[in-house]
Amino acid sequence: MDKYVCNICGYVYDPADGDPDNGVNPGTKFEDVPADWVCPVCGAPKSEFSKEG
Repeated sequence: MDKYVCNICGYVYDPADGDPDNGVNPGTKFEDVPADWVCPVCGAPKSEFSKEG
């Protein structure tokens, strides 16, 4: 599964870790993260993330 990086602050969403503090279980592909999810560091919308690498 691909990692995605926030274009604003550099936070990396790793599907293996998810974001359980914000309701995204480990193992959740970025494509399956809810559309209203935001970066847990800076609050940027999901649209501000791009595939790492």
